Amino acid sequence: MAETLLKDINDVRQGEAYAPFAEDPNTYGKKFYIESYGCQMNFSDSEVVAAILNEEGYGATRNFEDADLILLNTCSIREKAEQTVRNRLQTFRKLKDRQPGILIGVLGCMAERLKAKFLEEEKLVDLVVGPDAYRSLPGLITEAEGGQKSVNVLLSREETYADIAPIRLDSNGVTAFVSIMRGCNNMCTFCVVPFTRGRERSRDAHSIVNECLDLFARGYREVTLLGQNVDSYYYMGPAGEEVTFGRLLALVAHVSPLLRVRFSTSHPKDITDDVLLTMAKYANICKYIHLPVQSGNTRILQLMNRTYTREWYLSKINRIRQIMPDCGLSTDVISGFCTETEEEHQDTLSLMEVTRFDMAYMFSYSERPGTLAARRYQDDIDEPTKRRRLEEIIKLQNNHSRKSYTDDIGKVFEVLIEGDSKRSSNDWCGRNSQNKMVVFPKGNGNLQKGEYGHVKINTATSATLIGEMI
Repeated sequence: MAETLLKDINDVRQGEAYAPFAEDPNTYGKKFYIESYGCQMNFSDSEVVAAILNEEGYGATRNFEDADLILLNTCSIREKAEQTVRNRLQTFRKLKDRQPGILIGVLGCMAERLKAKFLEEEKLVDLVVGPDAYRSLPGLITEAEGGQKSVNVLLSREETYADIAPIRLDSNGVTAFVSIMRGCNNMCTFCVVPFTRGRERSRDAHSIVNECLDLFARGYREVTLLGQNVDSYYYMGPAGEEVTFGRLLALVAHVSPLLRVRFSTSHPKDITDDVLLTMAKYANICKYIHLPVQSGNTRILQLMNRTYTREWYLSKINRIRQIMPDCGLSTDVISGFCTETEEEHQDTLSLMEVTRFDMAYMFSYSERPGTLAARRYQDDIDEPTKRRRLEEIIKLQNNHSRKSYTDDIGKVFEVLIEGDSKRSSNDWCGRNSQNKMVVFPKGNGNLQKGEYGHVKINTATSATLIGEMI
C-alpha cells in the first residue's frame, strides 16, 4: 500500500489539481448557517455537513438571519458547553417567531446524548442529527419542511465520511483539518465521547492522502490530522496492506516538503516510538504533541480508566524529549475528580512542575450524565474546592507558559504565515513548528500568506512570540 500511495502522490503532482468546490453562497438557491462548538472534530464535521448541503442546493451564509436552515453542531463534554447551546437556541427562537419557515437543527454530541428529548424540551428544534447520521440530512430536511420533527441519532461501526470532500468553512486558505478516524474505544470514566461518537473506526488511508493532495494543490500549506485518539489509527487495505499512524504520518509528509503536518489528539498509552521517530525524521512534521494527562496521581488516573500511571506518563514525556528535544508539549488537566484528596491534587501540580508544558487546557470536573463516572462514583468534591484547585493549576501553568515563551527570545523559527495579526494589518501572524503563535512586521512585503518566513524572536508574552524577519 505504501508504494501505491506514493505513486498516487507523484501522479497528482504531475497531473491537474483537484477542482475546488463552489463556495459562493449566491450560486445556491437556499442558504444554511452553522455554528460549531467543542473540539476540532466538530468543526471538521461541520465542513462535511457543508459539503452534503451544497449537493442539495444550499450555500453557506455568515448571517443566520439570512438562512433558510440554521444548524448548531454541539458538544457535550461539559455542562457549560450544553448551556451555551441552549442559550443560543433562545436567540433563534425569536427569529423563528418572526420567520416561521426557517428550519433549526441540532447536530453532534449533544444531539446524540439527548436524542428525541431535544424535540420535547426545545420546541423550536426541527432536526436532531447525531455525528454518524449526516448523510441522512437531505431526507430529514424534506420531512421537516413537511412539518414533521425529524431525528436520526443512529451510531455506525463503519461511517467515516471518507468519500465526502469537506467544504472549508471560515478557512484562512492556509491551514485545514483532515479527519482520519472517528469514535473512541478508551472508555475514560469522565468522558461522554464513546457514547456520542461510537466505537473507533479508521478512514481509508488512500482517501486521507488524496484529501491532503487536494488541499496542497489548492494552496493549503498545513494539515492537522484529527481523531479522538490518532495513535490508534489502523487501516488494512483490501489486499491486507497495513497502515499504522506512524506510516500514515510519513505518507502525508511525502505530499510535499512545503506541506506541514500536525495531529491531534494522542493518548499516552498508544503513542509509539514509531510515531516519534517518524516525527523526528521529517522536517515538515511539526514538533508538537498534545498529550492529555488529566491527573498527576495514579489512583485518580485509575478511577478515570486512563490505563497508565504517573510514572508511565513521565517516562513517555522523557522519551519524547530524548528523540525530539525541541518538541512542544501541551496537555489537558482536570481538577476535582471524584474523591480527589488535597495530596492527590498536589501530585498534579508536581507533575506539571516536572513536565513544564508549553500550554494546557484546564477544567474542573463536570459530571456528565451517562458516563461511567456518573454511574460508579459520587461527585463529592464541592464546587469551591474544585475552583480553588483549578485556579492553582491555571496559575502554575501560566508561569510555565510565560517561561517557555520567554526562553525562545533570541531564537530563530521558521513560521508559516496564516494571515494578518489580529491587532494590526501591518503585522503577519503564524505558528512555528512547536505550535506557538508568532507575530512580526510585514517589512518590505516580499512574503505573502501561505509562505514561510524565518523570524528572530525579540520579545514574548505567555501566549505569543514577537519578532522580526531575517
